[in-house]
Amino acid sequence: MNIRQNKKILYIDMDGVLADFDSEIAKIDAGTLKKYNGNFCSIPGIFSKMSPMPGAIEAYEKLSQKFDTYILSAAPWDNSSAWSDKLQWVKKHLGEAAYKRLIITCHKNLNKGDYLIDDTNKNGAGKFAGELILFGSAKFLNWKSVLEYLLKKE
Repeated sequence: MNIRQNKKILYIDMDGVLADFDSEIAKIDAGTLKKYNGNFCSIPGIFSKMSPMPGAIEAYEKLSQKFDTYILSAAPWDNSSAWSDKLQWVKKHLGEAAYKRLIITCHKNLNKGDYLIDDTNKNGAGKFAGELILFGSAKFLNWKSVLEYLLKKE
């Protein structure tokens, strides 16, 4: 019997939730920034280099013990390295705790689950049938507040 069968399903977005997108933007040279003219998601390799958000790795590990946890992320269509970059990031920072738990989609609402932690309503997050936990909002400002809320759930 799979121990995860009795757990509620939790999805966690990557960029801006697990991975600090802005941490990598700050390291990019001026020429590259100018070349991509604000479309930073299209920069090859950017998604594998991001630092984790403060508290994200520890939160993922704790939540994975209580929930059937997956990483649910969108990838830009015009950046073919983004898909493999995201996998590299998950392997590097979450390792075995996230083995084969990465789902890449621009339609997050098609995934069945109880909770989605995301920093935006885009890519179907706003239409997710379960509860959307809006990371960075006044109620869920950081990982501490998200953990306090979710660890109280059945």
